[in-house]
Amino acid sequence: MKKQYNKALTLEELAKQPDSEIDYSDIPELDESFWDKAKITRPRMGSSIRVSQEVLDFFKTKNPREYTSHMAAVLTAYVRAHQEQ
Repeated sequence: MKKQYNKALTLEELAKQPDSEIDYSDIPELDESFWDKAKITRPRMGSSIRVSQEVLDFFKTKNPREYTSHMAAVLTAYVRAHQEQ
């Protein structure tokens, strides 16, 4: 199907357009193998925990901008290691 538009459609314009007029040529078809490999991910939850200054300093020194993500990764690895036992 030939593209009909020179600019991106707004959400309102797209909602009014019938499915038969939507150009799917640049979107790969999702076959069974896609769904076989698909993984459900749970959203991350906000939390507040108290840690020693030593622990906080360690993670902040390694990566000041993403130290909380690094802490979460360490805790996730710990949980997974103990779930397998």
